[in-house]
Amino acid sequence: MKSTGLRSKTTMLTLPLEPTDDRANPHFKDAAGCTQWLGQLQLTNLQLAHSLLFTQINEFNRYPMRGLERLNTLELLRETVGYVQDDYAKKLIAKPLPLNESELMIFMAIVQLWQAMVLGYQRCLQSYMAGDKQLAKHGALLCQRCLLYSGLEIFEHLRTGYEFDDKLWHQLHELYGFAEGQDFQADEVTDPLNQKYPRSSCRSIYVKTLLACHARPAELSRSQLQLLDNWLTQWSGTMTVERSYTASKGDAQPLAIDLVSTRGLQPVKQVTHSSAMRYLAMVPLSKLLRVKTILLQQGQTPRQASLCEHCSSNDCIELLTFLHQCWCEDCSARFGERQPIAQHAQLCYKPEGIYAHLSGKPFRQPGRDNTLGNTARQQIETYGRVLKDAHNKELLEMGYPLETWRLDNESISGARLTREDTFGGRLSHNQLVALHPDDAETFMLGIAAWANVTRTGQLQIGVRYLPGSAGAVSMRATGVNMTVPEKYVPAFLLSAVAAINIPASLIIPRDWFQPDRVVEILHQNGEKEHMKMGFSVEHGIDYERVSFTLAY
Repeated sequence: MKSTGLRSKTTMLTLPLEPTDDRANPHFKDAAGCTQWLGQLQLTNLQLAHSLLFTQINEFNRYPMRGLERLNTLELLRETVGYVQDDYAKKLIAKPLPLNESELMIFMAIVQLWQAMVLGYQRCLQSYMAGDKQLAKHGALLCQRCLLYSGLEIFEHLRTGYEFDDKLWHQLHELYGFAEGQDFQADEVTDPLNQKYPRSSCRSIYVKTLLACHARPAELSRSQLQLLDNWLTQWSGTMTVERSYTASKGDAQPLAIDLVSTRGLQPVKQVTHSSAMRYLAMVPLSKLLRVKTILLQQGQTPRQASLCEHCSSNDCIELLTFLHQCWCEDCSARFGERQPIAQHAQLCYKPEGIYAHLSGKPFRQPGRDNTLGNTARQQIETYGRVLKDAHNKELLEMGYPLETWRLDNESISGARLTREDTFGGRLSHNQLVALHPDDAETFMLGIAAWANVTRTGQLQIGVRYLPGSAGAVSMRATGVNMTVPEKYVPAFLLSAVAAINIPASLIIPRDWFQPDRVVEILHQNGEKEHMKMGFSVEHGIDYERVSFTLAY
């Protein structure tokens, strides 16, 4: 049975918190002063407004004051902070990784402001634990706000593609453990900023953050992450966090969280039970995901299924299926075929760079001098070919870099790679790449299925291989009323893979595809072919893979 006021402290917070300082001098020192200061804050200069908010909230956090007055002031700041953070984060939309210096500064400023809000509410929790009677009824709200802003800080990392520090896991777990120790983890508190779902609990915020991190967020687009955020806000309130679990064969297996670890959710079969272990039963969520999918397949709209106002059914079905795989299915089969390997690969990207390394020469309009330099010509005369290292050296000098990446693991369908250096080119989700493993004879084309930056600053990517061996060709459109330039552009021909019944396909620049468009293909040996485009198989930010037939 719950007691009134400050509840029995079975768990104490040990999160670091600097002492207050009488010398702190924020522009506002109470709720009334904060209201006046916010009324004068100019939001037209976003960078300046963000900087002022961060500076003043940090100074306010150092200022000694009564707990309830601090809470009331923080509650007043929330709306403006949320508005400025959302607007500032728009500057990072669709940015390739790693971020450049100015983008990285924006990202760091955003996460630091979220953490400043955590520290403000943590200061209130400190007063609550010290027995402040005015805060005795606000424990659940204080802890919910700390978890909320910790989750927002983590989510900012997820959607930007940067791995977050282990200390955020520690902060999240300890805050939830504290809420559980006070027995108010399930108490719902009001959040007026969330009009659609105005009530939430420490548990629902915690579960939402855990599941978002377990949804392989690097593989999701920004719009999918926003949809995930909306769905989890809606669903997480129905889930429980238990000290024990039961599992039935054939059902979705529970997921485990160790409250004293710096990790997120793990399959139960990979953990050892302890008093700090908690469990999420996934059967209810598995049923919900499957029911939503079936409703869409039967013709309900995403709006009718309470999923989305503007999304297509196919997009929702794709994401629901993906999330079910992440949360409710045994992933060992998916990853079992991926073996760790000890080798490296040379990697290049951008169509012109890929063309140069596949063909051994830079892309130029036919009729111009397409040879490399004198060194290459001399080697052809002496050895009958261009030596690999020499040709790479000349291409590098011409501005077609090759980067050395470590192959962390590989399967027949793709690989996970980590760049050896902390510097190099920038890559985006769904970008065309070519890689040459040490033990392969030639380059393979692939797509960067996901990308993220590690805490050490190294870029990691998952590459999905495209089927068939790749050859570099030159392509130009034919006919009249063309919507693309008449000049040749680099393109790539993927051979058929008879063993799995995949026909040959053509990799062309994005926005070049048009059904039945006839293009002229110029091969490396000078032969020309005319091909008629069929249908678009897939596309990314800088390519489209299309079917074709020989025209004449």
